[in-house]
Amino acid sequence: VQLQASGGGLVQTGGSLRLSCAASTRTFGSYAMGWFRQAPGREREFVTVINWGGNTMYYAHSVEGRFTISRDNAKNTVYLQMNSLKPEDTAVYYCAAGLVSGALRSGRVDYWGKGTLVTVSS
Repeated sequence: VQLQASGGGLVQTGGSLRLSCAASTRTFGSYAMGWFRQAPGREREFVTVINWGGNTMYYAHSVEGRFTISRDNAKNTVYLQMNSLKPEDTAVYYCAAGLVSGALRSGRVDYWGKGTLVTVSS
């Protein structure tokens, strides 16, 4: 499974961005999908996960209420809508796939995509 993330860029504090992650597999609907991020000098951290059916989502406390994960299984794509962005959201964002939502949430990832950089200016 190959994952290709896109949509990163430079945005001002309070702005919005939408990240996309396209998957190459025909079994996309079998995978839970998630987003992680890694800020400069910090470890990679969990951001959000969505189950295969798209009806169960979990968010890190730091982004809850501001970020929304969604998926379109017909397009093999998962999205991350980021609103009310803060400078502390600056990081490389990675999409990830796993067969078990709970495991993915814990960082047990089956497939990683290449990251996309999000920079939030103050």
